Amino acid sequence: MMFLCFLMSFGTLLAAGNIKFDAKKFVDKTLELHDGASVKYRAYENIYYVGNVADSVYQTLNIFVPESAFKNNKNTPIFLKTNVGGYRASKASGPSAKDATGRALQEGYIVVIPGSRGSDSKIKDSEGNNLYTGRAPAAIVDLKAAIRYLRYNKKTIPGNTDLIITDGTSAGGALSALLGASGNSSDYEPYLSELGAAKERDDVFAVISFCPITDLEHADMAYEWIYSWANIQPRGLSPYHFDVAEELDQRYPEYQNNLGIKLPDGTALTTNNYLEYLKTLIADSAKKALDKGEQIDTQTGVTIKDNEIVVDLDAYLAYIPTIRSLKIPPAFDKLGVLEQDATPENQLFGNSKGEPANFTDMGLKLAKDDFSLTVSPEMKKRVYLMNPMNYIGEAGAKTAENWYIRHGAVDRDTAFQVPVNLALKLQNIGYNVDFDLSWGRGHMGDYDLDEVFEWIRKIVAVN
Repeated sequence: MMFLCFLMSFGTLLAAGNIKFDAKKFVDKTLELHDGASVKYRAYENIYYVGNVADSVYQTLNIFVPESAFKNNKNTPIFLKTNVGGYRASKASGPSAKDATGRALQEGYIVVIPGSRGSDSKIKDSEGNNLYTGRAPAAIVDLKAAIRYLRYNKKTIPGNTDLIITDGTSAGGALSALLGASGNSSDYEPYLSELGAAKERDDVFAVISFCPITDLEHADMAYEWIYSWANIQPRGLSPYHFDVAEELDQRYPEYQNNLGIKLPDGTALTTNNYLEYLKTLIADSAKKALDKGEQIDTQTGVTIKDNEIVVDLDAYLAYIPTIRSLKIPPAFDKLGVLEQDATPENQLFGNSKGEPANFTDMGLKLAKDDFSLTVSPEMKKRVYLMNPMNYIGEAGAKTAENWYIRHGAVDRDTAFQVPVNLALKLQNIGYNVDFDLSWGRGHMGDYDLDEVFEWIRKIVAVN
């Protein structure tokens, strides 16, 4: 019950409300698209999706129904977009021609944009003090509650609640993946019950995840392992940070080698063959770019010899920091390690007073200069709840059948192993996974939308 007490410590819940959908409360609107076309739609906005509202600013969702779905819409997919970035709070917003929501409306899909609490969301208690309401696992709890709201009202809400497709980027990509991995898990039930969420399913049909910042408890080790070459080159590390990087680098193989992940040919994926596999992914990415008529910069270390793509991985990894410098170790659990800077992830796992916290044993040991320390059971539980790797294929969780995962081929915000491991673990179990390192892309999402929506059409057609 310790982790439930953390939630309750946020303060008195603000209001109790009705979670029944009112189909009569809408406004007719029009979205202008980039190609000169427009989409007429109905907007149902500012809907509370929990009965006990903890934060009235963020715990709402908006539903947008395109004109083509006004009638006979019960087979229409629901495109659920989370706009979470940096694990901060996100307000329910409107559809945009600049991202996938506008395209989804154009395709005739119902669009749902939920708000959710995050590391910076706060309310005032009775004494005027700030209570931070959105520290982990609040964001995933809110998104699950939003999905439960849709299913609870499936008879009156437009669209097919068995065809919910989530989309997110960065921290939002991680939350999209977590929604897909942990459907209906009882681990979240105490939080959902406290909020008065509907007693419904929260699994989803499909996941779109761009550059997910996830597997946070292992992300520091993964980062230093893939970029360890940089420690003896101009990375700008102090002697102390050099030692930290080496310590993290040396700890990664044990984690990776015990994951039990296999390559498509059945070979175990370990740190002994990981770099060779990464070379094949980069080569595939380059080939797709070439097939589209794009040019391959020779500075990338990728060349064509005898009609074959050759990847000099050392040169490629050295090319990435020329676009954007590498993070200083630890990349994620940085609080108190030489300096007091807190990352968004330190803020995510902070407390209701707004104080950030270390969330890994290694981060805590380094911050306190005491290798006997470990994070509390309560912290371990909260970290566990935020990692989709813990739920994929596990008993008690319904994992989505369909996955579209993209990570920029020059994205240095997390290590390549994070999205690769996610994709392979899903594939190993038998889920339908479309994974790619997108050539020339950095840390971004909602690109190649023609490809995205062609994928959606295919998976919906076979359902």
